[in-house]
Amino acid sequence: MSAAERIDLGECYRQQRADLVRLAYLLSGDRELAEDVVQVVFADAQHRWDAVTDARAYLRRAVTNRVKDAQRRRFRQPVPPTDAQWTGIPDVDETWQVVRRLPPTQRHVVVLHFYEDLALVDIAELLGRNPTTVRSDLHRAIKTLKGTIRD
Repeated sequence: MSAAERIDLGECYRQQRADLVRLAYLLSGDRELAEDVVQVVFADAQHRWDAVTDARAYLRRAVTNRVKDAQRRRFRQPVPPTDAQWTGIPDVDETWQVVRRLPPTQRHVVVLHFYEDLALVDIAELLGRNPTTVRSDLHRAIKTLKGTIRD
C-alpha cells in the first residue's frame, strides 16, 4: 500500500470503532469489556501503524485476540437460564441470549461466521486453529443452539 493510499489511524478509528466494539461485544457479551478492548487495540496499533497493510483485517484479528485473552483471565459466571419458553422462531434478543451461553470458542466461531460473514478457513486463520476444529466447533454450536431453541 502506498503512502497516498494509507489511511490515517485517527480516520480509521472514526470509521472502524463502532464495528469493532460491536464485534468485541458479540464475542464477549460484555459491553464494558468490548469498549476497553477496542481502546487498547487502537492504542497498541499506534506504535506499529506504519507497518499495517490491511487495517480492517489487522484490527479484527487484534480485537478477537484481546477478547480471547480477557476471557481466559476472567472468571466467568454462567449466564442464568431464563424461565421463558420459546415458541416458533425466536427473535434476535432470544437468539442472542442462547448464543451468549455457548462456550467462548464456539461463540467466537458463530459470531465470526454469521455476523462477520467469514469463511471457516478464514476463521481458522484468524483464531490460529485448524479448519477442521473450527468446523467442529461450528457444528457443535449449531447443534446446541437448535436443541436450546426447540426446548
